[in-house]
This record gives sequence, structure tokens and C-alpha cells, in this order.
Amino acid sequence: MVTIASQLAEPFNDAVRTLLPDVRVLGIPRGVPAELPEEASVLIAAPIIIRGAKAPEHAPAGWPFGLQWVQLGSSGIDFYPRWFFDGLPVTTARGTASAAIAEFAVAAIFAHAKRLPDIWIHDAKQWALTPLATVQGSTVAVFGFGSIGQAVAQKALALGARVVTVRRKSSAAAEFPGVTFVDDINALVREADHLVLAAPATDATRHIVNRELLAEAKPGLHVINIARGSLIDNDALLDALADGRLGGASLDVTEPEPLPAGHPFYQHPRIRLSPHTSAIGPHNTAELARKFVRNFSAFTQGTALEDLVDLRRGY
Repeated sequence: MVTIASQLAEPFNDAVRTLLPDVRVLGIPRGVPAELPEEASVLIAAPIIIRGAKAPEHAPAGWPFGLQWVQLGSSGIDFYPRWFFDGLPVTTARGTASAAIAEFAVAAIFAHAKRLPDIWIHDAKQWALTPLATVQGSTVAVFGFGSIGQAVAQKALALGARVVTVRRKSSAAAEFPGVTFVDDINALVREADHLVLAAPATDATRHIVNRELLAEAKPGLHVINIARGSLIDNDALLDALADGRLGGASLDVTEPEPLPAGHPFYQHPRIRLSPHTSAIGPHNTAELARKFVRNFSAFTQGTALEDLVDLRRGY
């Protein structure tokens, strides 16, 4: 019998037990795995480097403890130390929260266009006609055209928006119906009314939204970050908001997380800040359990695993 050690919550473990009745799933504590059950050959790992937590630079003695495969409980690999990916295959949860995150991005677009919640009135003296923008006919730019970016594109197209993204090497992505492809993010911001950041955190994407990029932005650009805070240079964003180049920013992620008390993002009148919650939805457990079971089948049959981490790409 295969034994799986899981750091995720019991509702997830129970879902896996139901789908894989012939395996043994053992719940273990979250955090850096100092040791594992001797019989465990698979680890389902919860994020480690979150909310200011740190991980040791070096692996604990004995790592990887006889494991043959690690399934991450997150899409991003930046929640885990570098040594986590040494010596065995590691797969991510990519795609399991794409619909929830895409809905959040579209909600942010609507809130900005319709000036919510500012449009609500609470007194007769506030009764006045206010011009509002439309999502239909606007240009939604998506940077990062993986499963989340494609889900955003699908929903934005259904609303009558024009969708633009950066061309990927994948031919499948380049054939996405209704989407216009450009060569780089600079071309995106020149056209965009809303820029949705959906790319992974890598060396190449760090501070991709910087002073130079924002200087090229279409006036009034609305930036939505549902990826990682490291994609944005915070000071450059604040300056662009101050001088009017940006119309607003909706940030579900920041660098660092959480932001320290008194950070200017908390009280800024044109920043909508949420606590990295866009991915949390009612279907996360079931989606991740199904993905794990698909990968478990591939693992036991010796076939290719879904969303295998490639450190050269950074995700």
C-alpha cells in the first residue's frame, strides 16, 4: 500500500481517501518537514514561506526521507525553499484556483469601471449623476497567459472587452480565439484600460511593472495584481498614482506580505487592497484532490506528471 504524507487540512485528506481508497493518507504538521513517516513515498506540501515565515537555507538532515514525489498545495513555487526541489519530482497545484482568481480579477475590473463602492450614496445631498465607464469596449491586457490568464481572457471576452496578451511560445496559447497577441508588456500597457498581472514570480518578472513601463502606460491605466507582489515596484506605482498616469490599482498580493503597519497602500484613495484571498473558494479542496489523483495515477504508472516544476523557468 502506498503511503502519502499530507500537510493539508483533513477535508482535503478525506477527499483523497475517498478517491483513492487503496492508499494510506497520513496527516502531518505544516512547516518544514523535519521528519516523515518512514513508509511515506509521497508528500503533499502546504506553503511554508508565507506571512513572514522563513525556511532554513539548507535541507534538514535526511531530506528527502525516501520520498519519490512531492505535490505542492499551491501554484507558485516561491512559497518553498530552493532545496525543496532537489533530487525528486515536484508538481504544482496550477489551475486548481484559476476560475476563482479570474472572477476576482473581473470583479476588480467592474469595481473600477463602475466606481464601486464610491458610487453608493448615504444622504440626499449626494444625489447626483455620475458618469461611469463600461467594461464592454474596454481593453483588458493580461500579462501571464497560463491557466489563470486564459480564464481571465475568457471571462473578459464574454463581457465584450478586447483582450490583449503577450505572445507565448506555446502554439496552443497563440491560437486562443478572440485574443490579440503582442510581443511584450510595453505594448500591452500602451493599449490597456486594465492590466491584469497573472505571471509567476521569477527573476525575469521581478519589478516588471516599474517606472520605465508605467511611463509608457495609457493614461488612466488600472493595474490588477493577482499574481505576486514582486511583479510591482511599489515606489514606482505610488509615484504613477500621484502624478495621474494611473487611474487605480487593485492589489490582492503585495511585497512583503503582510505589508507593515502604516504602509501607504493601506490608506491610499486609489488602491484597493485585499489580503491575498482571490484564490480561496468553495471548490479548492475538490479541485486539488482531483488534480492530485490524476498525478497519482501518472506517478504509479510511470507516465508524465502534470505541471512538473522546472527551475530553469522559475515555475
